[in-house]
Amino acid sequence: MIDVGGGASTLVDYLLDQNYKGISVLDISGQALKAAKERLGERAENVTWLEGDVTSIKLPEHFYDLWHDRAVFHFLTDPADRKKYVQTLHHSLREDGWVIISTFSLKGPERCSGLDVVRYSPETLAAELESDFHLVKSVEESHKTPFGTKQKFVYGVFKRKG
Repeated sequence: MIDVGGGASTLVDYLLDQNYKGISVLDISGQALKAAKERLGERAENVTWLEGDVTSIKLPEHFYDLWHDRAVFHFLTDPADRKKYVQTLHHSLREDGWVIISTFSLKGPERCSGLDVVRYSPETLAAELESDFHLVKSVEESHKTPFGTKQKFVYGVFKRKG
C-alpha cells in the first residue's frame, strides 16, 4: 500500500503494529518523513519512504494494492495537477486495486493552512477519478482539528475496474 501525503502521520505505526508489509509513505516534505522515521526508530526500515510530489513522482507500474490519501487531493486546485495525480494513481495501482481518498466535503472550509482547497461530494470526487473506478462507499464526517475546530470531510472508497 501507499499512503499519499502520509508524512508524519501515525497511520504507518498502526499498519506496522498489525504486521502489514509492503508499506510506502509518500510526502512532499522530507522533514515530515524524517519525523516519522525518527518516531518509528528501527521499525522505519520496514517502510519505503518516498519524498516527492504526487503529481510528478515516478512510482512503480501496477505495484500497489491500496492507495490511501488523507487530505492531499483537496489541495490540488489546478485541474492539470488533479489530472497528473490521477495519472500517477492509474499508473501505480494494480488492476483490482482499492483507493481511499479523504477530502473536504462541500460543507468543508474553502481554505486550509492558508491555502485554497477544492471541496467535493462523493459524486464529484468519483468524477475526478474518471470511469476506471467504482465508488463502493462514501462517508461524511466532522473532523476535530488539533485547534478544536471542526472540518467536514468526505471519505470515498473506490475499487479499480478490471
